[in-house]
Amino acid sequence: MNIQIYGKNKCFDTKKAQRWFQERRIRFQMIDLPRYGMSAGELASVKRAVGGVEALIDEKHRDAATLKYLAYDAEREARLLEDPTLLKTPIVRNGKQATVGYRPDVWETWE
Repeated sequence: MNIQIYGKNKCFDTKKAQRWFQERRIRFQMIDLPRYGMSAGELASVKRAVGGVEALIDEKHRDAATLKYLAYDAEREARLLEDPTLLKTPIVRNGKQATVGYRPDVWETWE
């Protein structure tokens, strides 16, 4: 497995995801989302895996409501690339598979 965890240092779900993989001795790469962000290709891959841009938006973010008024998904994606703090965390990738949020039930099925 080639696990990547995109998250925020102060996010409790990100910490829980890190702990889940550490307890199972599964190696992962942690990427600080506010600092490094995601590339357009990575965002597109995660979007395909989770079923669209709507699943990626952090509803608790103060600017999340403005994304709902954007007409096109391309505009939303551009805004998410511009401000990665709008992404819901943790985003956990395993190749082409990905999850958003704390999803140990899905991670157990990954090989």
